[in-house]
Amino acid sequence: MQNLESINQTIKENLAVMLYFSAPTCNVCHALKPKLLEAVSENFASFEVISIDVSTDADIAAEFSVFAIPTVLVFLDSREFLRKSRHMSVGEVINEIKRPYEIMMS
Repeated sequence: MQNLESINQTIKENLAVMLYFSAPTCNVCHALKPKLLEAVSENFASFEVISIDVSTDADIAAEFSVFAIPTVLVFLDSREFLRKSRHMSVGEVINEIKRPYEIMMS
């Protein structure tokens, strides 16, 4: 179980971090998550992914201003770089991260 401090620490200590907000009752969340995680691991060697269940960690979701699920937040070099909610495709997320990630890692 993560808390806000450990999430913020992970964001500070890693160049690339993805927060994936979902809930057990969200079918879209469960369909998207394995595809997104697979694509992230295939395309980006060093990416930390943290899954956050908004039904048990509503305070964490509120702290990151997440009010819809699924929501993906990507942090590059400790700064929020990308925020996608509800309607997103795996390709869309990967394409938006790819160039800045490659520049940052080179």
